[in-house]
Amino acid sequence: MADHTLRVNQPGKRSGAWLREAVLLLAALLTLFPLLWMFSTALKGTQEAFIGHHLIPKVWRFDNFSTAWQQANFALYFLNSTLYTVAVVAGVWAVATLGAYGFARLAIPGKTLIFYILIGSLMIPIPGSFIPLYLMMNKLHLTGTRLGYILPMIASGLATAIFILKSFFESIPKEFEEAARLDGCGKFQIFARIMLPLSQPAWLTVLIFTALATWNDYLWAVIMFSQKERMPIQVGLRVFQGQYFTRYEMLMAGTAIAAIPMILLFVFFQRNIISGVTTGGIKG
Repeated sequence: MADHTLRVNQPGKRSGAWLREAVLLLAALLTLFPLLWMFSTALKGTQEAFIGHHLIPKVWRFDNFSTAWQQANFALYFLNSTLYTVAVVAGVWAVATLGAYGFARLAIPGKTLIFYILIGSLMIPIPGSFIPLYLMMNKLHLTGTRLGYILPMIASGLATAIFILKSFFESIPKEFEEAARLDGCGKFQIFARIMLPLSQPAWLTVLIFTALATWNDYLWAVIMFSQKERMPIQVGLRVFQGQYFTRYEMLMAGTAIAAIPMILLFVFFQRNIISGVTTGGIKG
């Protein structure tokens, strides 16, 4: 009887597995299709990009990438975006790890209230804070400067980073800290030698998402900068958008150039991202 039930249930399980795989495959195709269309349009000529609705170009125009790089002065914009991303990632890492460790382990008066106020800031839409941020930067004489762009970007990523890292720090057994204290370690040594190495999957995931957000930022850069020599790569794409005419093949080539670094970042660190998200979800 048991064997008969098992044989009856197995086809149902297999059909359910096939259905889940089909749904996941469809979702993957829908997600990848805009990327495929972007690279396809980037390899087309001007006329074909306007009137062609096919995915595979009739004539492969690989020179569009070099033309886009030269016409948009992408070398400068690429360097700016790299500088901003590295600075913001470093700032978020330094402040968020220390802040999360303080919230998780140190006896700070009123830290629970401070933490809830910090998390409550996540409910404020980011564009809603642009006006007060701009006024603040203007009073500090930082408008149009690299520092005036970097500091608010660091601040905008701290709440989420601290929230994730605090949960991870709290999940680490206190026995590790007690053993370190017996060996003569102070609070900062415990943080640097125990907590940081054990929480690497969490903070590495935070840094990757911070890098993605900074590299892809557009609105704050448009508000903060008026000089082209300080603009990031996302703003540089506007070179191909005119008032009456847009060169879509150049725009897509430039977009592909801007997207490639983040695609490579995800490909190289996808195991760390999955590990950090799943571990944080289980332990949080």
